[in-house]
Amino acid sequence: MIRLLNLQEVLKRLTYDTICKVTLGTDPNCLDLSVPIPPLIEAFDAAAAISAKRSTAPLHTLWKLKRALNVGSEKKLKQAIRTVHAVIGDVIEAKQKSRTASREERSNQQQKDLLSRFLSAGYRAEVVRDMAISFIMAGRDTTAAAMTWLFYLLSAVDPTAREEIRAELAWAATHVDDSSHGPCPGQLGYEALRKDMKYLQACLCETMRLYPPVAWDSKHALHDDVLPDGTKVNEGDRVTYFPYGMGRMETIWGKDRFEFRPDRWFDQTGRDDQPVQGGEKSKRFKMRSPYEFPVFQAGPRVCLGKEMAFIQMKYVVASVISRFDFEPVCSDPPVFVPLLTAHMAGGFKVRVKERRS
Repeated sequence: MIRLLNLQEVLKRLTYDTICKVTLGTDPNCLDLSVPIPPLIEAFDAAAAISAKRSTAPLHTLWKLKRALNVGSEKKLKQAIRTVHAVIGDVIEAKQKSRTASREERSNQQQKDLLSRFLSAGYRAEVVRDMAISFIMAGRDTTAAAMTWLFYLLSAVDPTAREEIRAELAWAATHVDDSSHGPCPGQLGYEALRKDMKYLQACLCETMRLYPPVAWDSKHALHDDVLPDGTKVNEGDRVTYFPYGMGRMETIWGKDRFEFRPDRWFDQTGRDDQPVQGGEKSKRFKMRSPYEFPVFQAGPRVCLGKEMAFIQMKYVVASVISRFDFEPVCSDPPVFVPLLTAHMAGGFKVRVKERRS
């Protein structure tokens, strides 16, 4: 059976459900495609798009004037922010009421979500709200964008890499200790995903090198400073770096910088102790310096959700690619749209076909 769907939308719905469970302790069931997109998602998307377009305005005074007059895009931005605050505020209020239960009932509850822990730590409601919004923004679109572009590359650019991932999955399913398997037969558990799926991790890194979920980012200097190359930075200066451009620099990645080549993430001389199919030794995975590959930022500002993101993406890609094949509906190369979080213009429409066992 072949089905048509917008894979980008499906992945964004999935990551929204996941991050809501982790952050808010609620399941919005957004992955049900028969349910309309929740107002919170629409408000997030609108706010992110308008905020990103501020930087492309010919004159900053234009959007500042619209904000002062409360017209146009700035009026829509205020409305979107109001929606986000209202929805998250309602969740926080409900969570606070549930915490007024008896001490015995609270001790029996599994407060694993971040919202419960923030409230237990005594943070004010507004601070908790802002932290929850930050986690949802960071954990939803970024991982969905990376997986969307990976599925595109595996289906339209390099099907060989897709088969390499399947071979790695087949090896792990039979060679990894049963204690690291998931609850279902043949399903890999946390340790297997973290330690053994190195080629899949290389494919993810190579995808994010070419199509970083955050194409550009900025920092503001708290104090006067000097960059490693001698550039002086004054207090209050904004320093912008460009992961999309850095991922395509010949000085960092070589002449084949525009090619999708997962093998570049392996040490060509080193060997792991882990055998692969045929009894050979696999090449050692080598993560590049975060200052050359700043997709997760670097130093004291490194992304707190980096490991969670890799585990989630590995789990989803491994689960999907082992059961389904994708064929892009459109033969034209997709367009990379670099807003606050980059995405594929018009989505990624594919024909999905279930594989035979």
